[in-house]
Amino acid sequence: MSFEGAFVTALVPDGATRLTVVGVPSVAQRKPGWLKQRAPLAGPNYRDIKQVMRGRSLHTVCEEAGCPNISECWEDREATFLIGGEDCTRRCGFCQIATGRPKAYDRDEPRRVAETVADMGLHFAVVTGVARDDLEDKAAWLYAETCREIHSRLPHCGVELLIDDFQGDPKLLRLVLDAAPQVLAHNLETVRRLFRHVRPAFDYDRSLQVLDRARRWSDCATKSNLMLGLGESEDEVREAMRDLRAVGCQILTIGQYLQPTHKHLALQRYVEPDEFVRYARYGREIGFDHVESGPLVRSSYRAGRQAQNAGAWLRPAAANA
Repeated sequence: MSFEGAFVTALVPDGATRLTVVGVPSVAQRKPGWLKQRAPLAGPNYRDIKQVMRGRSLHTVCEEAGCPNISECWEDREATFLIGGEDCTRRCGFCQIATGRPKAYDRDEPRRVAETVADMGLHFAVVTGVARDDLEDKAAWLYAETCREIHSRLPHCGVELLIDDFQGDPKLLRLVLDAAPQVLAHNLETVRRLFRHVRPAFDYDRSLQVLDRARRWSDCATKSNLMLGLGESEDEVREAMRDLRAVGCQILTIGQYLQPTHKHLALQRYVEPDEFVRYARYGREIGFDHVESGPLVRSSYRAGRQAQNAGAWLRPAAANA
């Protein structure tokens, strides 16, 4: 289904709690066949990591977001941790994390995350977190210290830090980059026209600036993500891809938005697999080192393989045996 040339206008009516898009037909909530995935049998690495996680007072995005790729990633000994608490100070209409005033700040969390990464024997760890605009450092120290703690215990383990924009503060970004993550990720999530509705506390150009600075100020690879199905056109997606490449972004993931509840942004369309293939091909043409594009792709899917393809990390030889 193509939206090229269609009359599409973003509109948020007074009192509305979710995005509506004029000019795009509503979508039935029944999932198409390509979004239905048979859960694979649990392998030994998955079972081992699951056992380690029991009883830990930590959060993995893999489990809490019900990621469809959890078995594949855990078999590769890769996992994604959520730090900073359970409440986010910002409200994005697609996100399931609660918005509110965070209740606590656990400065011991980096050590506990690193110990869990070591106990899991992970080869690659993704660390993301809630926005903490209530803190003077916006939780930048928490990201940096978690990265340092992981590297001190498992020098071979690759680390991707998936951060918010720290409200554009360059000092806080430098603090994180000084911890030397292999990948610095910041998600654009949607196209320019829809951005202020999808991410009202963020700014499209400021997000690009975060990636631009990270690329210029460090040796780590930079990465971003786009969600499709919110009413964007194919031309707009390609424009966003070009914007990301213009600031040196090396890794891009593109996946299908799935509406969590009726209170979240309204799903406008299911993107067909062929369209995802076209984006992957286009991304390679314009110079991305790695593009992971598909209906079930999530930001941290195959994160270690992405880092390898960008030349930012080398998987331990024992892991390839």
